[in-house]
Amino acid sequence: MTTTNAREPRVHPVPILSLRPTQMTVGMREVKEKRKRWRGHDKKKQADLLGKHMIPVVYGPDERYYVIDHHHLGRALHDEGVKEVLVTVVGDLRMVEREAFWGVMDNKRWVYPYDAKGERRGFRDLPKSIADLKDDPFRSLAGELRRMGGFAKDTTPFSEFLWADFLRRKVSRKVVEADFDKAIEKAMAAAKSKDAIYLPGWCGAADED
Repeated sequence: MTTTNAREPRVHPVPILSLRPTQMTVGMREVKEKRKRWRGHDKKKQADLLGKHMIPVVYGPDERYYVIDHHHLGRALHDEGVKEVLVTVVGDLRMVEREAFWGVMDNKRWVYPYDAKGERRGFRDLPKSIADLKDDPFRSLAGELRRMGGFAKDTTPFSEFLWADFLRRKVSRKVVEADFDKAIEKAMAAAKSKDAIYLPGWCGAADED
């Protein structure tokens, strides 16, 4: 008897470069951290991690897999020379007409077509592979801010990109690139302000109640 559970991982590995991104950028600082951690593991541990950290994907009408999370991990693994990963299919949209595919993905909040300046682009501008993802330093800043408790992890799709866009207006790119510690300090102050109240995972204003 066969079951067709859409969330079952593919038992055979998928070439990492065949995966199609659903966002345009990653925080390369975060990618480098993941690469460093990966290199710190022995081969057995690396194999174990590959078995546990499956990449969530949507199966598209063109028989391709579209990555909807863990872009940073995928890019880090690629940069470390990993050729194949296991995927878990969280949505099967093979029945959707190709012209309608990105509209459906957008409606389900499974795509984030914003560039490194935080500006929305056409779906055709999405990178064709993990290797083509561009760096958005504000995405790295948002990731680090969350790890330091500046905001809570939230299930809102692409919540760290929403924070990245907020921080883009509060901290200059020059500071982020030249003095990350200073940028984090400014980001933390901004995150605790009332200006950030609309963002997912906001932890409340500083020194109040």
